[in-house]
Amino acid sequence: MMKYLQKLGKSLMLPVACLPVAGILMGIGYWLDPTGWGANNIVSAFTIKAGSALIDNMAILFAIGVGVGMSDDKDGTSGLAALVSWLMIQTLLSTGAVAMFTGVDVAAVNPAFGKVNNQFIGILSGIIGATCYNKFKNTKLPDFLSFFSGKRCVAIVTAGVTIVATIILFFVWPILYTGLVTLGKSILSTGAIGAGIYAFLNRLLIPVGLHHALNSVFWFDVAGINDLGNFWAGTGTLGQTGMYMAGFFPVMMFGLPAAALAMYHTAKDNKKKVAFGLLSAAAVCSFFTGVTEPLEFAFMFLAPVLYLIHAILTGISAFVVALLPVRAGFNFSAGLVDLILSLKAPMALNPLWLVPIGLGFGVVYYAVFRFVITTFNLKTPGREDDDIDGDEMQVTLANNDYTAVAKTILEGLGGKGNVASIDNCITRLRLEIKDYTLIDEKKIKSSGARGVMRPSKTSIQIIIGTQVQFVADELAKLCK
Repeated sequence: MMKYLQKLGKSLMLPVACLPVAGILMGIGYWLDPTGWGANNIVSAFTIKAGSALIDNMAILFAIGVGVGMSDDKDGTSGLAALVSWLMIQTLLSTGAVAMFTGVDVAAVNPAFGKVNNQFIGILSGIIGATCYNKFKNTKLPDFLSFFSGKRCVAIVTAGVTIVATIILFFVWPILYTGLVTLGKSILSTGAIGAGIYAFLNRLLIPVGLHHALNSVFWFDVAGINDLGNFWAGTGTLGQTGMYMAGFFPVMMFGLPAAALAMYHTAKDNKKKVAFGLLSAAAVCSFFTGVTEPLEFAFMFLAPVLYLIHAILTGISAFVVALLPVRAGFNFSAGLVDLILSLKAPMALNPLWLVPIGLGFGVVYYAVFRFVITTFNLKTPGREDDDIDGDEMQVTLANNDYTAVAKTILEGLGGKGNVASIDNCITRLRLEIKDYTLIDEKKIKSSGARGVMRPSKTSIQIIIGTQVQFVADELAKLCK
């Protein structure tokens, strides 16, 4: 299971890399025009729209990224299948479609169906597309259906599987959503403790997109709280209004950036530059705008226990801030932009205390993340299993005829019938095989490969060097 989650986490790295710049663009636009969101400033309108093009469609990016990343050979057909699944779920579970299926007015449809455009559905669509691709990409159909043989049948199978998944979601999704709204209402009377529980669940539910259910209870007017609206309108109660928002500032501005620093410091030396590119951009995005998904999705699947710790620390932050009391709010998210805007808000209470509190949480985040990562060898960015040894970058094949190299390796693997799947990292071929007794390591090394590693009876890694992609492509051709 952990291996599967780590593979899922790796597949999210590409779409996640698109998000920091989008969050920063939106933050700049919001800073330029915090009241009109672009209505009063053309530069603001341009940057907000540019950023929202990605942030608002994050789930689609995840669907395609997971679809391609989870496929055996990273073929684009898998990404297309994931998109097919995504489009079908969004259409079949839309509010209008559900109203038609059930014969009720659109206004009577469960609000849960208005929240199916989320990261969980995107990831689910990607998994469906990739799984169908891996299982059916080599399917041979009768002659009269031969046009749909192989990869062309993947979308058809994906559509069928998606319909089944959508039927299940039709019944399960509103139950989960409504249950969380009910839970949110039940903790309203618990004061600072309730604020902590809410913040903990808010972070914990982000991977499945159900945090919107809780947000609707506390931030908006579902249960009469309307924390966000009352804070900015000045219509709330001083000392209470803002308690369900203020606790996020220490985490988003200081805690998560400190966690990113810990992940960078614990990355392997030869991967620090790669880790820095992702983590630094995501940390700036979190601090400046309060958009945390680029950073959270970078480790939530690679190291789930670390994400659980993050959710717990967020709950503690919200509890402490609510207890003091400190009150601040946001229109966009709990980043620097909204903190500055909060300073003059009528419902703000001791908002500058959030800075020293945040610095304290930054220290806690850094210490806890670094300790847990190193103690349990968690696979955060730069520490994944396919990280390379220092000398592997120096490997050069004696024979740069990649086809000849691939043929020799295939012979050493026992032929194409013994190869179940082909993948590669920066320097290694990563293969799944059927019969380990057919492996001839001496033959494989005669190709010019530096070494052979066998993590299990069905897995084999062959150290090729930085030319590995060319060898992997040739090997894939030979195995068709």
